[in-house]
Amino acid sequence: MIVVNSNAVESVQTKDEIVGKGPVYRKVLAEPRDTGGYGILLVTFAPGAKLNYHVHDSEQILFVTDGEGIVATPDEEKKVTPGTFILIKPGEVHWHGATEKSSFTHLAIQKPGIRLAKPAKG
Repeated sequence: MIVVNSNAVESVQTKDEIVGKGPVYRKVLAEPRDTGGYGILLVTFAPGAKLNYHVHDSEQILFVTDGEGIVATPDEEKKVTPGTFILIKPGEVHWHGATEKSSFTHLAIQKPGIRLAKPAKG
């Protein structure tokens, strides 16, 4: 059994190339080695912060817990709010981040394997 209170987990600023505009903070709630494959993160974006286009080798599950955000593919953008569930398929080019006027927090459940991607022109 793994029991974690996110309030007791250190928030660390994400400073890798996946961040398009920051700041973006994450709390690691569970490591893939401890869950049998999935990492579980609580990710918070400052107003206007967002990730670059990227892809995952496996599915990514997001669950919005606070604020207003955007989840986008090259073809569409969706505004998301608390209670929204998002399933991103393996290899789907996408980005996510906060709206300009609100911070945004989501739970992310994903396996290792993420890389930057260029959106295909539709």
